[in-house]
Amino acid sequence: MSRAATAHASVPACRRPPDPAGGAQGAAGRVLRSLRRAAPALGAYLAVRLCGLLVLARLAHAKGHGVWPTLATSWDSDWYLGIAAHGYADALGTRVNDNNLAFFPLYPLLVKAVAALTPGSRASVGLLLAVGCSFLAAWGVFAVGDLLYGRRTGTVLTVLWGVLPVAVVQWMGYTESLFTALAAWSLYAVLTGRWVWAGALAGLAGLARPTGIAVAAAVSLPALLSCRRGAGRLGSRLTGALIAPLGWLAFVAWVGLRVGRPDGYFAVQRLWKNEWDGGRATVLELRQQLIYESRPPLFLLIVSAVLITSAVLYVLCAADRQPLPLLIFTGVLLLVVLGSAGVYFPRARFLLPAFPLLLPPARALALLWARRPTAVAVVLTAAAAVSAWAGAYMLLVWEGPP
Repeated sequence: MSRAATAHASVPACRRPPDPAGGAQGAAGRVLRSLRRAAPALGAYLAVRLCGLLVLARLAHAKGHGVWPTLATSWDSDWYLGIAAHGYADALGTRVNDNNLAFFPLYPLLVKAVAALTPGSRASVGLLLAVGCSFLAAWGVFAVGDLLYGRRTGTVLTVLWGVLPVAVVQWMGYTESLFTALAAWSLYAVLTGRWVWAGALAGLAGLARPTGIAVAAAVSLPALLSCRRGAGRLGSRLTGALIAPLGWLAFVAWVGLRVGRPDGYFAVQRLWKNEWDGGRATVLELRQQLIYESRPPLFLLIVSAVLITSAVLYVLCAADRQPLPLLIFTGVLLLVVLGSAGVYFPRARFLLPAFPLLLPPARALALLWARRPTAVAVVLTAAAAVSAWAGAYMLLVWEGPP
């Protein structure tokens, strides 16, 4: 039976055999073996992101901009740095797009903690944390792809994640890399039957971004379903299911207490014009950009293409019978992003963590790799070039946030 078929049969069936060494030494050995296996994928990821950085630096120099402030202190990065320096607001207020309680705390807390122990500025620490987390995320993306479909698919999947149109955000002072790392390793833990680890990582993901609820659902629902079937190790499954949503719930509850109303967090989101309307605003915006606008902004066309492609890829993932945790994660993520009435332009960035959507093209390219490796190299090189150009355009030509 293939790895994919084993994974489809049941979530715990993907569990790898225990390490005979056992204990801390055995765990360290597993980590090192995993890292060695992922090394080519991580090297390829580094190459495509350096390509993007070089193009960005070239265009930034031509326009008289600095690369470091563009990556470390622009837009949402500045909000996170403000939280790390001064903490959160203590009232709801009425000003639109002006309350930092909309931003989840894990990343700014890490920035503050590391900056307190190092000589660098908070901006430098934040950028280095994001870059470091991007490699942890790429490693987790590879691990999931390798577990399900083999090393070649895992490598291609990692490269595809690194050449998404807005992948430049992976090396910015944003939370996408941190969140993707937590999500990828939480999903890997589910697929390998490590339920407590899966729940703990999902709980941390819930402290990193609002979409942490998607990771919590991807852990809790399969765990509860497997308990209902009477599978073994019920205690660890229940523990994982219970702790997975705690991070997200804790921050939402804390915001409510801080502003003095039970719906405080959702009131803050309304001030940022983020409400769930089932996708109506998304459809209207797509219609506006693709039908009625005579000259729609290029970046918004890129965002629209990402949203439409993501929906199509989800259908392909479902038809391919991906493991349930992956389908739940990407499904909930798509529901949150596509169903929001909030601002339109950052939605491609919001979908950066949805790497399981890339499994169908990754599998197809991995199969082609065996017959025509040059063709695969050309496709991935072209994708890296387009990603590099799109990232530079987004940060230096597009006048809004990424």
